[in-house]
Order: sequence, then structure tokens, then C-alpha cells
Amino acid sequence: MRLESSDGTAFDLSLLRYQFGTSGMRLDWDANWLVVAATIALPDSRSWSFVDPCLATWEARELEGWFRGVLSGIVEPAPFVGGDDEHLLSFTEPNLAVSLARRDADSVTIRVHLSLEAEPPWLTGYADGGDLYSYFVEISSSLNDLASATEAWALDVAAFPER
Repeated sequence: MRLESSDGTAFDLSLLRYQFGTSGMRLDWDANWLVVAATIALPDSRSWSFVDPCLATWEARELEGWFRGVLSGIVEPAPFVGGDDEHLLSFTEPNLAVSLARRDADSVTIRVHLSLEAEPPWLTGYADGGDLYSYFVEISSSLNDLASATEAWALDVAAFPER
């Protein structure tokens, strides 16, 4: 899936594979870790990528549900006050989180929070001394573009059922 702002900020996110083979046990926690690939581009032409097993299958579905909630208006915009903010959708591995900055009739601005292995390489841990989720990029998108990105993510997620 790709989210992109008119200023050149972009976030590409995809699921590559399960991290581990299946143990044959239903709902095996380790068998449900997914390797995620992401590329982030900034308006100043800097970019970076990461590949990391940082989402479980159910968390990938939860992210899809969050995007659908943004589209339907269920997710409310909220200021980011730092740290483990209650308005963040965050996951077991704290590399990635999302929050909604703004919404109007036909567009949204989503914050993509990146930390630890997902941080830009020029930062040195917790956004140079900030809170865990203090580094983020804002991506403004039309609702139509967000709907397309959400459908692309849903296809990615469907390829990796819970095991």
C-alpha cells in the first residue's frame, strides 16, 4: 500500500512473509509474526527503508480496521502529546504506530510514527532523545486515495491468515 502527500512525503508498506514456519499448533504466537517492508520518502528528497518482523497477523488486520475507521469517520483526529499516547494505534513491537492528525470533508492527514528499527538512520534512538513515538511523518491524502491504499493493504493482509 502507498500513502502519498502532494508535498512528496510518501509511505509504502507491504507484508513480505511469515517470520517463522508454522508449528502446527493453532494460534501459535510465533507462527503469526509477519516481516514488514516499508519505504519512507520526505519532501527534502531523503528516504529510508526498513524490513522487520514487527506486526502479527491480527495487528495487520487491526491496521486495516483503523484505516477503515478513518474512512468512515469513527477514528477522530487528535493532537499528539508524545509518548505512548492513547490516540495512537500501536503494536506489540513498537516500530510503527499511526494516528489521525486532521480530517475534513474529503481529505485526511495521517501521522505515521516510526521508532527503533523503523526510525530514519540519521536519528539515534527514540528520535534523538524524544519519546518512543515522537518521530513521525504526516501524510495528507484524499479520502479516495486512502480508500485505494486501504484496499491494497486488505489484499496484502488477506494473503497472511492467522495460523
